[in-house]
Amino acid sequence: MGIWDKVKEEALNQFIEVIEWLDESKDTILYRFPVHGQEIKNGAQLIVRESQAAVFVYEGQVADVFGPGKYTIDGGNTPILTKLGAWKYGFNSPFKSEVYFVNTKQFTDMKWGTSNPIMLRDNDFGIVRLRAFGAYSMRVADPSTFIKEVAGTNAHFDTEDIDVQLKRAIVTEFSDALGEMKIPALDLAAQYKEIGDAIRDKINLDFKDYGLEVTKFYVENVSLPKEVEEAMDKRASMGALGDAQRYAQFQAADAMRDAAQNEGGGAGLGAGLGAGFAVGNQMANAFGGQQQGSGQQQGGTQTAACPNCGKPNSPEAKFCAECGGKMEVAKVPCVKCGAELREGAKFCSECGSTQEKQKCSNCQAEMAPGAKFCAECGTKVEESAPEGE
Repeated sequence: MGIWDKVKEEALNQFIEVIEWLDESKDTILYRFPVHGQEIKNGAQLIVRESQAAVFVYEGQVADVFGPGKYTIDGGNTPILTKLGAWKYGFNSPFKSEVYFVNTKQFTDMKWGTSNPIMLRDNDFGIVRLRAFGAYSMRVADPSTFIKEVAGTNAHFDTEDIDVQLKRAIVTEFSDALGEMKIPALDLAAQYKEIGDAIRDKINLDFKDYGLEVTKFYVENVSLPKEVEEAMDKRASMGALGDAQRYAQFQAADAMRDAAQNEGGGAGLGAGLGAGFAVGNQMANAFGGQQQGSGQQQGGTQTAACPNCGKPNSPEAKFCAECGGKMEVAKVPCVKCGAELREGAKFCSECGSTQEKQKCSNCQAEMAPGAKFCAECGTKVEESAPEGE
């Protein structure tokens, strides 16, 4: 053996006098102090910082757990090590042991979510599929159990090594909690905190076997299928409208107005006619119930339809109880046959004569309805046959 080999061997066999760990990462849960092939000297210093725990493993068994503080390794404060025979050479001799540092701080902003939809029965929508996601915080509550059940002999263990297992447990408990709580889909958003607290209690029952504890659990969102969300939007819209029948009437009236304003010819005229037929169907659906009941109400009582809104009213009513419009319509005689017509009518319903003002064929001056001579030039008005003859 060369001189350099001897120097190297002596360097490796140097006794460890200070045992400590400075964590520079954000996700390391466990770190094994490098004592392989080295011996810990009796009287060595052990420094355990806040949010840490030092676990000594001797001959495959957890010997002792040290919390935050500064310790001197001797038989006085390591009774379990002494019991296991760590000091068989006496207190002045070195001993070999594995030392694990466990990070007991809270690991925050750990994400969870459902990879597949959760099937649940809802009173409003029947069977629904829910997706959810959120975040949680966890820490090592029992370092000894964590090493025995999870970390094992790993020299380094971080959150990624257990993240998948924890997510599976969370999704299982989430599905179970939602099924037991039976919260309607419409009320889920108002119950996120209650759901989170219930799930955290359930998860901790499982995590206890790993030596872990969930300190915070947040439900950020529970989403429904697109079809269910659209149905919820429609229900909300109907609730905001109040009277769905009046809204249908309003929409139909708007459509008729737009069709009436289309004065173009050709394709515009065809579109206007098509819109007119569609609006007619809409109006028939919207007002059909009222038209059928305009003459009678339940029990055979006679009614009169309002000329403005179509709502049935008492025959003696002078104003509509729904819109306040005047129930009576002024009557005027036909300029040709004298039949009573509604004020503003353009043609007579009896003889078909136009009720609009005529123009003199000679001077084009306007003449009063029924005039036989022009008041401007005296030209005699030619009598025309009633329309339809």
